[in-house]
Amino acid sequence: MDKKRLTKILAKADKKVVAALSSDIQKTCCPVIVKGPEKTLTMIKMREPVKQSLFYLGEVIVCEAVVEIDGVKGVAVTMGDDADKTLDMAIIDAAVNKGVFEGMDKLLELEEEQNDREKRENAMHLKTMVNFESMDQGAPNDLNAFKKA
Repeated sequence: MDKKRLTKILAKADKKVVAALSSDIQKTCCPVIVKGPEKTLTMIKMREPVKQSLFYLGEVIVCEAVVEIDGVKGVAVTMGDDADKTLDMAIIDAAVNKGVFEGMDKLLELEEEQNDREKRENAMHLKTMVNFESMDQGAPNDLNAFKKA
């Protein structure tokens, strides 16, 4: 599993689920905290849609941690200030990097649940979407019609 996918699943997951996965790793491995969870600020980079130029939207608080399992590092950076979840995510990342993570089935299950929830939410939002084309059906297509009246 690639880093982006792993991070997305863990970031969306409940704090207790991430803690349980981390706890399972700590039973068999001995993670060493290289850099404890700390709050910091980072800039949010966005792309402007018309000219496709990059700009900085502003700053956001993030929490970052670095953990090592038998010389293999794991890193986690999360938006917000949840130090415990960030540390647990770094432990999971280190276990995945080392190849000793045994909870891949649970991660895939979490990802499926998250995708289903997102689809349901999107379906709810689509129900409220306004179709502006249908509102124009009664209006005259020609601007000259207004000039004649």
